Amino acid sequence: MPGDNAAASIAKAAKAAFEASQLIPSSERVRALHEIRKELEAAKDAILQANRTDLEAAQKEVDAGRMSSSLLKRLDLTKGDKWESMLQGVTDVAELPDPTGNVTYANELDDGLELYRVSCPIGVLLVIFEARPEVVVNIAALAIKSGNAAILKGGKESNETSQLLSKAIQTALSKTAIPSTYIQAIQTRAEVSALLELDQYIDLVIPRGSNSLVRNIQNNTRIPVMGHADGLCSVFIDESADVKKAVRIAVDSKTDYPAACNAAETLILHEKILSTVWPEVAMALLAADVTLLCDEPSLAVLHSLSPAPANLSSHVQPSTPRSVFHRTPQSHAWINAHSSHHTDSIVTEDERAASTFCRGVDSAGTFVNASTRFADGFRYGFGTEVGISTGRIHARGPVGLEGLVTYKYMMRSKGEQGHVVGEFGVGEGKKRYKHRKFDAAHVPF
Repeated sequence: MPGDNAAASIAKAAKAAFEASQLIPSSERVRALHEIRKELEAAKDAILQANRTDLEAAQKEVDAGRMSSSLLKRLDLTKGDKWESMLQGVTDVAELPDPTGNVTYANELDDGLELYRVSCPIGVLLVIFEARPEVVVNIAALAIKSGNAAILKGGKESNETSQLLSKAIQTALSKTAIPSTYIQAIQTRAEVSALLELDQYIDLVIPRGSNSLVRNIQNNTRIPVMGHADGLCSVFIDESADVKKAVRIAVDSKTDYPAACNAAETLILHEKILSTVWPEVAMALLAADVTLLCDEPSLAVLHSLSPAPANLSSHVQPSTPRSVFHRTPQSHAWINAHSSHHTDSIVTEDERAASTFCRGVDSAGTFVNASTRFADGFRYGFGTEVGISTGRIHARGPVGLEGLVTYKYMMRSKGEQGHVVGEFGVGEGKKRYKHRKFDAAHVPF
């Protein structure tokens, strides 16, 4: 099929660009990032106009009931400081230490026989994401800094914006020693389907979006997948919780950016705070225009408030089996059974409860007295992120530069005749391995 041929050409070009880049000094990768920022600044007006075009088309889809309003919000590059944060992310990544070429283990096996474990890029990344167009820039910056080539596929709702962002990146790369095909963008689902079969060229797939997107990709490729499933985050208010902290953390976790994957969906209440802390938290959430789905005990408390909140009848509803508010004395057990293992927080003044929660909750992020919204690569100091992994192998939580490198073993013999395995053993005349560990920041060859 023509689409298959086009996908194969893209994948081959990405692999060739990756291999060619391995002998380019890391300083050139840093220079490329600075060029990308300059090119984005120069193309700002055109990019934001394309973003307005995407937003107008998306609004029609929302009005027709074919797109959620939260997806629409993620599209807007002009919202808040998103544009400036995107640019700053490029600079921040450029200034981070090089994650490649670092020695994490050094061992002298014999006199003059040295073994090094050295961090290195993964290879070619296929990153598939929905809505947020700034992801194009975030991932391109991380890929370039970590020495990986990348093929990017955004959602059709951000097509116009993504195309211009990708064009700016490739224009910037053409001014450096790094091939312009190091970062490529594709537009169709057919290309994605074809690329998922090309495990000889693509080394890792990173889906960033809905749980159904992640599961669909995992089920349709032999390539390793670093999953970024739905964020289903919880805030547990413990019996020792400080009421002011509980209010601040519950409201911020829910309302700072409700469309984000690290926004809280579930509030778990210790039964002993139902008549004390819970009313204050509920009032604050209602004042922030949050709809509460409550079980019977928490609902009864709200109906007993005097005076009743003005929006009680419109914003407080009984819970259903699928609702987001629950009451349980076994918080970590409930979270482990029902969450997506993204990020969960406890509000408590009890150190033992905090320790139990952080150790017992099997999520990528477990916080004490802090908003779930802190689960973010930029906030963690990674510069930016390719996504948040809820898996348990290789990388977990916000995936920055360290999550985009693997390692290789390098060995060098300084012996006059080299070294061979046949000389080692337990019999007469055989040598024994010395296994002397030593410190080495970089490989000396």
